[in-house]
Amino acid sequence: MSKAVCDVCFRHCVIQEGETGFCGGRTCKDGKVVAGNYGRVTSLAIDPIEKKPLARFNPGSLIVSVGSYGCNLRCPFCQNNSISWSDEAMRLSDRAEYIDPEALADIAESYRKRGNIGVAFTYNEPLIGYEFVLDTARAVRERGMKNVMVTNGTAELHVLRELLPYIDAMNIDLKGFTEHYYRDVLGGSLKQVLDFIEEAASGCHVELTTLIIPKENDSKKEMQELSSWITSLPGGESIPLHISRFFPQFHMTDREATDVSHIYMLAETARENLKYVYTGNC
Repeated sequence: MSKAVCDVCFRHCVIQEGETGFCGGRTCKDGKVVAGNYGRVTSLAIDPIEKKPLARFNPGSLIVSVGSYGCNLRCPFCQNNSISWSDEAMRLSDRAEYIDPEALADIAESYRKRGNIGVAFTYNEPLIGYEFVLDTARAVRERGMKNVMVTNGTAELHVLRELLPYIDAMNIDLKGFTEHYYRDVLGGSLKQVLDFIEEAASGCHVELTTLIIPKENDSKKEMQELSSWITSLPGGESIPLHISRFFPQFHMTDREATDVSHIYMLAETARENLKYVYTGNC
């Protein structure tokens, strides 16, 4: 039986023919790793751009938001677990509706008169199906519209470099600032995310989001270090940071919601380094 190595993220899954990788979205077909979730849409909506969240990119506009299934992280608090990595999500391959890139671009264009500016790839992790993002983004760009990606940033730089010429803005999760948190809580790689953010910031509009989990990534010291690092990026202190409040859900119901006053304190801490800091879910 043939197998192949996936080169999308740090996991480098060895995938047997007909099987899927850790993310649930990539599979081995005829000895090659391909996006098994290509064009398989689980979520489609028109959202305010601020919901992505993007605060300083075409404010007041709408954007067609699309998601598939699968994710290469294992955040125990995932709010989109039904399409990311729950048991339910892993069964979506047979039920998700297929929409090809041209059809999705046509949908986006049909809502243009209502204020739609393009397509946002969001809800699940779009990078695990980056081929569909790339093909759709090209079609959207041909129609003179914009492309947005909401991502965890856990991908090799060659994936980003293929996409970047067609992406106008990203909101990237910077979920914390310790390797322990990324490795032991999220099942990810802090270094890969930091490298991804640094390169993305040199090629398009970037905003970052940090969800504050009590007893995990909620110290003032960590926020000082995180916000200070952001100033070293292209665009530096002008990169917007969204600091969001956690609510118990999915596999993390063992703690209370983040205290609102703590979110505000961390926002003030971040403002010591950054011009644009926003609070969410408060």
